Amino acid sequence: MAKPLTILCVGDVFGEPGRRAVQVLLPKLRKQHDVDLAIVNVENSAGGFGVTPQMARAFLEQGVDVMTSGNHIWDKKEIVEHIAKDNLLLRPANFPAGTPGAGYVTVKTGPHKVAVLNLMGRVFMLPIDCPFRKADEILPELRKDTPVIIVDMHAEATSESQAMGWYLDGRVSAVVGTHRHVQTADERVLPQGTAYITDLGMTGPTDSVIGVDKDLALDRFISQMPNRFEPAKGPVALHGALIKVDAETGRGLSIERLRVPLSD
Repeated sequence: MAKPLTILCVGDVFGEPGRRAVQVLLPKLRKQHDVDLAIVNVENSAGGFGVTPQMARAFLEQGVDVMTSGNHIWDKKEIVEHIAKDNLLLRPANFPAGTPGAGYVTVKTGPHKVAVLNLMGRVFMLPIDCPFRKADEILPELRKDTPVIIVDMHAEATSESQAMGWYLDGRVSAVVGTHRHVQTADERVLPQGTAYITDLGMTGPTDSVIGVDKDLALDRFISQMPNRFEPAKGPVALHGALIKVDAETGRGLSIERLRVPLSD
């Protein structure tokens, strides 16, 4: 029997603090847990809004294998040209046909292949194509290459993430949620063998309001006046999950939440 694959999924990287956490902690985590593949959501890397080509290249150099994203992927206009060339930086697959970039990719790790599919929810978000029907359309193609399939479900509503977990149970190795920046405590392997967590959490400043300086966020809530959000300063942590997958069948074997503080 082949050794299970160890896949590290890291939640939304927020601003410079999150980028620093990835740079320092990811190589250590890869070594400590003998990680075969690292999947990181990078859509908030540039000050909380989008990602630049330079940042995307740096993530790959630091040990990220596949980058996922969501509704903030287009916030930096220079990413549009870059994403058309870099298939390791994904945008949600259920954006309309003709959108630049790819919504899924298959990569090699040792003798095995792993497919990564990026989807985005529609509840309280952009009215894009149906993520459930898009998954139905794409999965048969991915399964021709590999049974190991990881899905990043970027969604606002916890219910929509849970619905996707149940919908894909037994058809993919894992469904991990991103976007809400608050790690959930519901990690489990679903009955048909899909590892699941509603939200991986955020990699960035912990003394914040979902990454933003708490005073700025409080002022917005209290005054209802617009202001410029900035990433918070102070303590930083990486949030995510370690997932073990049977390399032969693609069945999720275990999922463990991670919260790793960055010690300056």
